[in-house]
Amino acid sequence: MPRPSKRSRWLARLHAKIADIRRDFLHQLSTRLIHENQVIAVESLSVSNMRENRCLSKSIGDAGWAEFVRQLEYKARWAGRKLVRVDRWYPSSKRCHACGYVSPKLPLSVRRWTCSACCTDHDRDINAAHNLLAAGLAVLAHGETVRPECMSVDAQWLGSVKWESLSL
Repeated sequence: MPRPSKRSRWLARLHAKIADIRRDFLHQLSTRLIHENQVIAVESLSVSNMRENRCLSKSIGDAGWAEFVRQLEYKARWAGRKLVRVDRWYPSSKRCHACGYVSPKLPLSVRRWTCSACCTDHDRDINAAHNLLAAGLAVLAHGETVRPECMSVDAQWLGSVKWESLSL
């Protein structure tokens, strides 16, 4: 078998170094989050399906989301903390955390939006974080089958079902 070239060995070392840096960062971040919080709520995303998007697959792979969640899970078990997975169909970005109104359409390109019900201005990611934490706490309080019984547009519920599938 031919010996690898000098350039391919150099490239392999470079990739190993980058992987070590990423792994170290994920360990430091997950440890800090576990030590600072009693409950952590994460969205149960399908990373493998998201990687099929040709435009985003490299960025999603570089982020190491699946490895990060894996580290959070075992560190939460060690530290006696709670890690809650919120259903991926929960409308965390489209739901106003102030009044509960769900925007019918919110494309991924929209980073800031204003709730048409209460006129609250939202940053998409911060709003989603508020909603995911609230949904995670509701799952802890009521179990995995948190479902709304009867809802109106202004009802505040913390379920893990897809809002669009419900008829109002």
